Amino acid sequence: MRAITYSEFGSADVLELTEQPDPHIGPDTLVVRVKAASVNPVDWKIREGRLRRLIDVQLPAIPGWDVAGVVEQVGLDTPEFQVGDEVYGYVRKDTVQGGTFAELVAAPVRTLARKPASLSFEEAAAVPLAGLSAYQAIQRSGVKAGQTVLVHAAAGGVGAFAVQIARALGARVIGTASEANHEFLRGLGAEPVTYGDGLADRVRALAPGGVDVALDFVGGDSVAISAGLVPDGRAITSIADPTARTEHGGQYVWVRPSTADLDALTALFDAGKLTVELAEVFDLADAAAAHRASETGHTRGKVVVRI
Repeated sequence: MRAITYSEFGSADVLELTEQPDPHIGPDTLVVRVKAASVNPVDWKIREGRLRRLIDVQLPAIPGWDVAGVVEQVGLDTPEFQVGDEVYGYVRKDTVQGGTFAELVAAPVRTLARKPASLSFEEAAAVPLAGLSAYQAIQRSGVKAGQTVLVHAAAGGVGAFAVQIARALGARVIGTASEANHEFLRGLGAEPVTYGDGLADRVRALAPGGVDVALDFVGGDSVAISAGLVPDGRAITSIADPTARTEHGGQYVWVRPSTADLDALTALFDAGKLTVELAEVFDLADAAAAHRASETGHTRGKVVVRI
């Protein structure tokens, strides 16, 4: 099969299009013919070697965790799916080696769900890691109808999903973003505020009593600012800053694969309550360019690779 691989840590230049053996299938694993995969910041951080203390990488490695495709082969104990099913998933394994930037990927059944019928393969591939991050952060925070929720980096890949999910739950959402993304956030149902100096004052101008929940998807000083806006530090949830938990008693969320949570996202998509935005779609041979596009940090929407 064709796959993108890297044999050393480094810049996007280490990514190569190579021929690799077809993946091995285990008893609780499916082989998926990949239609599309997406790039997440964690992908290029792993490729650069930044996360070696957290994540085991076996070189040469095929990058990528997000996938959308069609079940090609089923394992001995995978009754949830049949050959030909259209699926999507967050195919995170214990070791980074056999990722989704390939024509075929072996995916543990716990990492997959049926693809939303309302989404193309490219759109579906953009969802799993970012969508699950948003959904699990909101679930851990206990967001409910009538609350006011502050979303940091609301126009980003995770933040845009969080805005929509919180709105679907009946919450009021205030979202931080650059002015260029304010109209985009209004379209998602959020009240935008510009990040930077004076952010807390701008939030209080919209919510004089502060907010019920703060969701941090960017890090930096977001958790510290949130601490002055929530009634209790336990109302802060972050996917980027562990001090939300260690210093404020809130939540630090490291996204987990979950079929049930993907099914919940699928229901929101197919009910028209959730949308996904694509920044750019690349061919597999141009995976290095896709990584570079994601690394700029200036894209709105997800960068996707079509296989």
